[in-house]
Amino acid sequence: MQANWLNPLLKALDEAPTSVEFFLRDDDAGWDDDRLIQMLEVVGGHALPIDLAVIPRAVGSDLALQLSRLHAQSDGRLGLHQHGLAHHNHEPHGRKCEFGPSRGTDAQRRDMLEGRDLLESLLPGITQPVFTPPWNRCQRATAELLADLGYRVLSRHADDARASVGGLIELPVSVDWSYARRDGRRLSFTELGALAGERAALGQPVGINLHHAVMDRGELELLDDLCAVLAGHGAARCRPLFAIATGAGER
Repeated sequence: MQANWLNPLLKALDEAPTSVEFFLRDDDAGWDDDRLIQMLEVVGGHALPIDLAVIPRAVGSDLALQLSRLHAQSDGRLGLHQHGLAHHNHEPHGRKCEFGPSRGTDAQRRDMLEGRDLLESLLPGITQPVFTPPWNRCQRATAELLADLGYRVLSRHADDARASVGGLIELPVSVDWSYARRDGRRLSFTELGALAGERAALGQPVGINLHHAVMDRGELELLDDLCAVLAGHGAARCRPLFAIATGAGER
């Protein structure tokens, strides 16, 4: 029997008139490699796809080899894409941001290109033209640069206003596992399950944002419960982020 916190999601799926698409996006690959591998084992145990937002300057050669091997074995279920450059905050005031208002387009372009080149050298031929900005924040100018440089997809938070830049598809996450807040406090898992149910009831792709580096063993067990629902419920269709964004594999 599934954990009670997932009851709202199960209810939404039971009542869904058509299948609901989901994708799992984990941020900050390059930090806490052991926890990353543990999380991938949980998701992989259900044969579900997952996309990793990889910090170019944080990835060591050992992790790059592991990810390359796992990608080769995943039958397309492991997606890898760029997560900024160094996950470094450049804003002197306000919310943290690596590609924020205090940085000019030349500096942002340099960081994008350096990060892309680093990932290509570490993970040759297997990264996708997807960009997730650290802290899920960036400016419209950032989106315009991404389009100019040939990126296909920008993934941030669903609550942020869309940039609506031609040639750039936006596919946001809408359920933030670790950092969803209400009245300044982190959501309980009961509240997180209710949020997942609300998002699923909208009939739009539901992106679930994970942060492996701050997930303990208990949270991995809860993630296992969620994965069991996504893998086992007839109305849930979990697909890779890039495939949903571009319409690949649709029938």
